[in-house]
Amino acid sequence: MRATEITVGRKFAAVFEHGEDFFEALDRFCRETDVRAGHLTFIGGFSHARLVGTCEPLEHPERPLWDEIEVETLEVLGSGTLAWDPDEERVTPHIHVSAGLKADSADGRTSHLQGGTVQFLAEVVIEEWITPEVTRPRDPGMHDVPLLTFGRTD
Repeated sequence: MRATEITVGRKFAAVFEHGEDFFEALDRFCRETDVRAGHLTFIGGFSHARLVGTCEPLEHPERPLWDEIEVETLEVLGSGTLAWDPDEERVTPHIHVSAGLKADSADGRTSHLQGGTVQFLAEVVIEEWITPEVTRPRDPGMHDVPLLTFGRTD
């Protein structure tokens, strides 16, 4: 286990609007407010979303899955972390969602969010983390998975 004490900064409430790309709106928010790390939770609707998943048997269940599925017309509850990518000079989010598919008796999907378009609105609460510096470098020894890291890594 790795753990650290976090110094919390500002707390924001934002509404991402109908038709907005969720990740583009989040990126714009982080740039405009200079949020570089933190935690977010949200509720809302997506007209469509891309989630990590497959309908095929997993050949290697112990490895990360990079395949995507697309789902449409869903109600979403999500949460995740934000970490700074010094190479790209932008925030990299790691978000998971539980989503009810409205057209399928609210049948659900739970997975890693790869992308989504807001339907009506998404109400987002973002808590900024001031210290330590939080990044998400890829770990080649663990299938190149980006791992949350506290403090400087150089």
